Amino acid sequence: MSNLNDLSALALPQGQRLAADETATCLSLILEGQLLIQLRLDREEQTQVHLLQLHQRPLGQAIWAACYWLFARDPSCQCLTWHLPERPDEALRSGLLIAGEHAEQYLCQRTLFWQLPQPWLGESLTGSYPQQMIISDGKRHPRRPVKPRGEVYRRFDARLGGWVSLRTLEIESDLARFNRWQNNPRVLSFWQEGGSLEQHREYLDKLQADPHTLTLIGCFDDQPFAYFEAYWAKEDRIAPFYDADNYDRGIHMLVGEEDQRGPHKVASWLSALVHYLFLDDPRTQTVVAEPRADNAKMIGYMHNQCFHCEKEFDFPHKRAALMMLGRERFFDRCSLL
Repeated sequence: MSNLNDLSALALPQGQRLAADETATCLSLILEGQLLIQLRLDREEQTQVHLLQLHQRPLGQAIWAACYWLFARDPSCQCLTWHLPERPDEALRSGLLIAGEHAEQYLCQRTLFWQLPQPWLGESLTGSYPQQMIISDGKRHPRRPVKPRGEVYRRFDARLGGWVSLRTLEIESDLARFNRWQNNPRVLSFWQEGGSLEQHREYLDKLQADPHTLTLIGCFDDQPFAYFEAYWAKEDRIAPFYDADNYDRGIHMLVGEEDQRGPHKVASWLSALVHYLFLDDPRTQTVVAEPRADNAKMIGYMHNQCFHCEKEFDFPHKRAALMMLGRERFFDRCSLL
């Protein structure tokens, strides 16, 4: 795992590289070998950021890069106070900065920074999709948008020193992998979905045709290691067991590759998965899950990511724990780097 005290570069999803020359009081950021911005830092109870020089880049882009660097460099930092001689209109419109108490003072708060969808989110129309209530299978819920294809989320995890990404499952290329994972005895004991290639093709075909479920492949450094199902809770089997909101999302999780297990890996992919779902639609206020109540290890991992157990309840096929994580709690306690 990377030592954040030795952080010297961060990779961006578009392939760019952000590097820095940093001392206790000065920060110079370099994007793709070109000097981007120079800052003076006063590290008091709340870090004060003073603009020294901007080097022929849009101010909003440079401010974002500096905020990303400083938040990644110091996971405990919750707010940056910027001192800028000119009003940063673009950053204020996006929510990257908010006005401070004094003139020429602006705040970047971690809880707001990580709610900005770009550059982490792939192409997504979910958040701007209009609401129209419909009834399907006796359940009233919003009409869901067409599901995305391809990569939907990518972020460099500074703790792991590598990429964590999510892409949609493609049956032809992922079927054999999915079949192998589901027939792994460890996975089988919890998912109980073992079977043949044809059985799993039928399973995945059904989910692809279901507008309420999105099937995803989790990757570390572009190598598939996990399978996730993200579903709209309002029209799911979980809905009768709690007061589901129109835009709540739920998750089913499976780590298939044995060499990608462990608490530090779970912390990376679980936070990325939840982050993606909250970014995908700003109307989503809660992410839920229903692991088996006796799956103490998974429940423990979820507690570590700020989920709480609302209650236990009985599905026809299992005793489940209702795990919940609210948007406000996730971003207020955000540990993303």
